[in-house]
Amino acid sequence: MSHNTPPLNSLDIDWKTTLGSRSIVLVGMMGAGKTHVGHRLAKMTDLPFIDADTEIQHAAGCTIAEMFEKYGEPAFRDGEVRVIQRLLESGPQVLATGGGAFMDEDTRTHIAKAGISVWLRASVDILYQRTRRRKERPLLNTNNPKETLRNLLAIRDPVYAKANIVIDTGPENGDLTAERVLNAISDFLHASTLSSTRA
Repeated sequence: MSHNTPPLNSLDIDWKTTLGSRSIVLVGMMGAGKTHVGHRLAKMTDLPFIDADTEIQHAAGCTIAEMFEKYGEPAFRDGEVRVIQRLLESGPQVLATGGGAFMDEDTRTHIAKAGISVWLRASVDILYQRTRRRKERPLLNTNNPKETLRNLLAIRDPVYAKANIVIDTGPENGDLTAERVLNAISDFLHASTLSSTRA
């Protein structure tokens, strides 16, 4: 590709060919919109959408809240690592990960090898608005869930920032966010091509 060739419009790209065996991997906090945006990305790219939390629940035969209660968070995280690794080996897809998945170094390594990571970043207020009525979030079953979110962000944001791409999200339409993600991936791939050409 010529150094002067502009990146393609994301909606004109044959994403299956462009990504090869890599997946689009959405990371970020609960309530950031990974599932919502992920469904739209799958439709726009003609790739399957996979929700890692759903796959984990199917594998365990119980809900995540039940896993936390019965086995504790460490056991859940161990299963999460294995499930995400298996999913990434199954070819190109749009994969939404749980809020804590990217915190695991082994998982980040698997994602770096087999995917393009996209952090959907959202403010505490947005996250709280989207999660406050959901009772299936075991980490938010506290007296002050908004403060819990704030504390989790302080810990997780520096790790989420290791993602290949960062997209700020808010109250905008999910299709618009998905298009922004694809444009950013197109730019990322274009920059990677130029870098490898110059090397």
